[in-house]
Amino acid sequence: MRAVDHEAPVYLHQLPVPGEERYLSLALVNTRFTLSHGQVDLLDDTEAAHLWLVRHELLPDRVALNGRQLGRLLALREALRALFEAYGTRKRPAAEDLATLNSALAAAPSTPRLAWGADGPHRADEPDAGNPAAAALSLLAEDATDLLTGTEAEQLTECAAQGCARWFLRSHGARRWCTTKCGNRVRAARAYAARKGR
Repeated sequence: MRAVDHEAPVYLHQLPVPGEERYLSLALVNTRFTLSHGQVDLLDDTEAAHLWLVRHELLPDRVALNGRQLGRLLALREALRALFEAYGTRKRPAAEDLATLNSALAAAPSTPRLAWGADGPHRADEPDAGNPAAAALSLLAEDATDLLTGTEAEQLTECAAQGCARWFLRSHGARRWCTTKCGNRVRAARAYAARKGR
């Protein structure tokens, strides 16, 4: 396996989406999105997926990712997207999407541990590290479960910009776009349509 290039593409740093810094499952769902030049998939091969997992501290750099593990990661991403959509529309999700998430949760079950930090004792569940790729999927699935069942779930919103397909946590009720770039694109399209209509 060749050395991983830790220099991220420029567009990774230009598209911060609210909530991704707290929920890696949200960041995973947002690895597939649209820019002006077309579709972008940050997990389009095993190397790209490996880099994403390493950059998010979900997988040790020395651990290779194979095609089957990439397939499971992509399946989890699409299941999470479907679960977010079901939550957003208040509909029951497809059984296979729930099964995909639950399978990822079960792939590396966590063992409860007592940790003791500067602020005292606290519970720290550690996933089974025997299979690092399965542990990464388990952590992502657990993160999504925490998001969907937690207090911030009501803020989970799909970007209203046509074709964007990214999800974010809405910081206030009026926010409709994941980034100012999407908001500006929508406003520019409206202005263009208004001028054309005159």
